[in-house]
Amino acid sequence: MINSYADLDDTAVAVAAARAGADVVRELYGRRLDRVDKGGGDFATTADVEAEKAILGIVRAARPGDAVLGEESGRQGSAEAARQWLVDPLCGTLNYAVGNMLVAVNVALRDGAAAVADPFAGEVFLTDGTTAWVRPKDGPDTRLEPTSTTGLVDVNLDPPFPNAPGFRAVDPLAHPGFAERFRPRVVSTTLALTWVAAGRRAAYVTDGGDLSHSVHFAAGIALCRAAGCVVTGIDGAPPGRGGRGLVAAADAETHQQLMSLIRDRDRA
Repeated sequence: MINSYADLDDTAVAVAAARAGADVVRELYGRRLDRVDKGGGDFATTADVEAEKAILGIVRAARPGDAVLGEESGRQGSAEAARQWLVDPLCGTLNYAVGNMLVAVNVALRDGAAAVADPFAGEVFLTDGTTAWVRPKDGPDTRLEPTSTTGLVDVNLDPPFPNAPGFRAVDPLAHPGFAERFRPRVVSTTLALTWVAAGRRAAYVTDGGDLSHSVHFAAGIALCRAAGCVVTGIDGAPPGRGGRGLVAAADAETHQQLMSLIRDRDRA
């Protein structure tokens, strides 16, 4: 049997894998699904598990020597492998479980190509690590061009809050300067990051530790960086170099304004 994935480049592998996961997510949407409790109010559904299986099937076929870190199945492959794929098969499980379609499927090669699929819009956001595009359901790829024109800033308010009380994502929303320049949105899926890269949002803010190699954030960070966004932690440090949490902004001015609000809270 011919391996149809072996000759694909890394970007095409990421796209094929993300699409395979998205197909499963879309197919199982609206069904009554079993849940696996992870503790702390978090859980996985049958859709998470089955989507990850579909993704891993393609990654293994295309890159059998690479390691994989999957949200549901954990680490697989040799610990000595030079390359690792990061997989979040259903980002936004809480949304999905209650019939909300704001979900994404994330596949990223660590420090390389990445893809984020929107199962319901039919879009795939992709990067080769240098340039970023969106691939619609029908039509040609379009280069991602971030812009702060919308003034919309997505803020992730989901726990845990590792940097509290020094930083709480909700605090900038109450700052008088926030309402003068931005309008808040609250999203809990990687789509928020892809929208910054695509110019549909001005910025995204979340708490957390170093998120650069998180299965939840790696693909979105890669897209934003390749599109030319300004991406740092809430402390201003680059992700992967001690950065905590994430501030991804369409441009330097927006990033500076948000960091000023965050630092005002730190000094309070």
